[in-house]
Amino acid sequence: MHQVKAGYFDESQKVLIANSEGLWAEDSRVRTRLFIEAIAMEDTEKQRGYVAPGAQKGFEFYNEVDLRELAESAADTAVRMLEARPCPGGKMPVVIDNGFGGVIFHEACGHGMEATAVAKGKGPYAGKLGQQVVSTKISAVDDGTVTGAWGSLHIDDEGTHSRRNVLIENGILKGYLIDKLNGRRMNMSPTGSARRQSYRYAPTSRMTNTYILPGKDKLEEMISGTEYGLYAKTMGGGSVNTTTGDFNFAVLEGYMIEKGKLAYPVKGATLIGNGRQTMYDVDMVGDNFAPGQGMCGSISGSIPVNVGQPALRVAQLTVGGSKQ
Repeated sequence: MHQVKAGYFDESQKVLIANSEGLWAEDSRVRTRLFIEAIAMEDTEKQRGYVAPGAQKGFEFYNEVDLRELAESAADTAVRMLEARPCPGGKMPVVIDNGFGGVIFHEACGHGMEATAVAKGKGPYAGKLGQQVVSTKISAVDDGTVTGAWGSLHIDDEGTHSRRNVLIENGILKGYLIDKLNGRRMNMSPTGSARRQSYRYAPTSRMTNTYILPGKDKLEEMISGTEYGLYAKTMGGGSVNTTTGDFNFAVLEGYMIEKGKLAYPVKGATLIGNGRQTMYDVDMVGDNFAPGQGMCGSISGSIPVNVGQPALRVAQLTVGGSKQ
C-alpha cells in the first residue's frame, strides 16, 4: 500500500426553535463519521479505495464497526483496481450494487421531489402525484426516524416531528418532501423535511435517509442473467442537473460482465443518463439493501444524509469509458 489516510468527524449540535405560533422545541444532535482512504501504486499507476461510514451517535459508534475490516476493504479496492483495464464505452445493461449506489436516486430523483422545486412547478415530478414516474419494480421512502442513522432527526428545523414519508410505491409517485413555507404554496401539510445547516440559513425541504426498498432478486442472478454489461460495485462522485435529472457519476470500483460472469476489473467508467429514465429502465431489484452516508449541499447549506438501495439492474444505460 502506497499511502493510507484516516480521519474522523464528530459534531454536537444544540437546536432551539421558537416561533410566533407558540412553538418551543429543543433537540440535541450528535454525529460522528470515519474516513479511510487507501492509495495503491504500481510503477506509475495509482488507484484509490475509500470508505466513510457514519451515524447519529457518539464515540460508541466505534465499538459497533470493525475498523480493521473497513481499512482492509478500502485497501482491497485500491489493489484490485491496479489490475483494471480501460472501461469500454457504449449503451449496455448495468448492475449497480447496494449502499452508496443510492446516490443516483438521491441526486437525480430525490431532489426533484423536494417542495423547494415542486412548489415552483419545476423538476420532472411536479404535478405528477398518483402517476407512474419510474419502474413498477421501485418503491422508495425518505425516513427521518431510523434510530441512529446518519441523516435522522427527532424534529426538523421548523420543529415538526420527523416521519417516514413514502415517495414512490410500485412506480407510482405518492408524496413530496415538504417544509412549511412551500407547503402553504402547495396547500399541503409539512412532512418533517425542513432542514438547514445552522441558524445562518433559512430552512427548506431536504432529504434525510432516502432509499429504495429491497426487492426479491439476487445480485448473483442479475450478473448471471447479463450477457454483456458493467457491474458497478462501488460508486464515486458525480454531478446532476436537478431540474432535468440528467446525471454523470463515476464508478470507483467496476467490473465487466461477459456471458453472465465477472470478467475483469475496469477503470475510468462513468454512468451517464437521466434519473427518471434510468429508474424506468430498472428491471431487477435485489434483496441486499444497505445504506451509505454522505453530505448534501443546497440553498440551506450542507447537511448529513443517508442514501441507500439494494442492488439494481438497469436494462440499458450509457457507460462512458476511459481512453486506451
